[in-house]
Amino acid sequence: MRITSWTSTTETERWRDLGAVEPGAVDRIPDVFVRLDDERQEIEGFGATFNELGWTSLAHLTADQRAEIFRELYAPGVGGSFTIGRMPIAANDFARDYYSYADVPGDFDLEHFSIANDHETLVPYIRSALEHQGALRLWASPWVPPQWMKTNGHYASAQPWINGVENGLRADQVQAEGSDSFIQDERHLATYAAYFGKFVDAYRELGIEVGMVMPQNEFNSAQPYPSCTWTPAGLAAFLRHLGPQMRERGVEVFLGTVERPDEALVDAVLADPAAAEAVSGIGVQWHGKSIVPFLRKDHPELRVYQTEQECGDGRNDWRYARYAWRLMRDFLNDGASAYQYWNLSLERGGVSRWGWSQNSLVVVDPEAGTFEYTHEYHVLKHVSHFVRPGARLVPTLSYAGYENQLAFRNPDGSLVVVMQNDTSEKMPVSILVGDQVVTPVLPADSLSTFVIEV
Repeated sequence: MRITSWTSTTETERWRDLGAVEPGAVDRIPDVFVRLDDERQEIEGFGATFNELGWTSLAHLTADQRAEIFRELYAPGVGGSFTIGRMPIAANDFARDYYSYADVPGDFDLEHFSIANDHETLVPYIRSALEHQGALRLWASPWVPPQWMKTNGHYASAQPWINGVENGLRADQVQAEGSDSFIQDERHLATYAAYFGKFVDAYRELGIEVGMVMPQNEFNSAQPYPSCTWTPAGLAAFLRHLGPQMRERGVEVFLGTVERPDEALVDAVLADPAAAEAVSGIGVQWHGKSIVPFLRKDHPELRVYQTEQECGDGRNDWRYARYAWRLMRDFLNDGASAYQYWNLSLERGGVSRWGWSQNSLVVVDPEAGTFEYTHEYHVLKHVSHFVRPGARLVPTLSYAGYENQLAFRNPDGSLVVVMQNDTSEKMPVSILVGDQVVTPVLPADSLSTFVIEV
């Protein structure tokens, strides 16, 4: 057993190759024990989200620069090696503006359904990734249905709370968590399920396969941008229609995205037998992170995806990168099978159409026509570059002060251990694998990935 590869990143020195580390004698109790006898959930992959403002940011660059970015993020073995991608079904909070694929009121036959808007942004965006990762697994969720399917007749659900941006919502149109913003009758529910089907079909005709859908992004959040709240009963009623539409097309359905730390919301949907039959997984993001261990325990038949990393504040600084590592560490150690970043690319500052500044993996300077990879990209790359789809998470046991790591067993048998040293000093650490130990010294305030031959 030996460390064949050691890669380290600090705030000022990214992606340093620190070479191999030979095993040593076990002369004291090790700091970290890797449990090779206890392989857990299968890791399906890592990725990010295709949002409209991501493509418009990349449009400031040359074709060669864009190709370089997509090769770095998606080409197998090159950089991020992303294998999963998320996309919105019509407008989301990082769209250019409000829109749906069926904007004609009362169009229950969906005669005017069209993804023409997406040909300007999402279609070329996704195709650029597919050029480098043809096996990209794409999934989608809506933020909002066509506004004529909502009880308030508006894409938004709440009045603005960020930077004074107006959205035209009247006081009597404000909606609230714990209510169904979608019109709850069989005709509207059936039409909306058919809308999902037409979306899948339209992208399939372009050679873009959507393999899984979730019925609603953050179904408890009434927002000043595209959004729609649902009760568990309302979601269950919709899943009874959505399930057959997706089964007919060979598309999976996950329940999500769940953004509240309340497992009872999930249980209430799954209590409906037809809804439970429709879903094969659960998507969790933001404050839903605390219920992942309970979901894995109580619903072991369902895979759990982390669907969106918390968004940051547009600064893209090292402080938030440290936090991003903790989010990823906890989601995966708690049982998530996939981990996905939010914005792939944004202009510097990361301001949305509705005034919210967020982080991204790539930051574009539109005036200079340049770009840079952010700290958070390197944090994600420290796992995604090394951990292959089909790997298994391997738990670790640690002494106090040494519990800051992830470990995986790849399909080829190699072991990947990712460790953060969150102190301001170098930190020696001894790692026991089998009956041998390796003792690297972690750089101060760093992230390190070890590939270990066992």
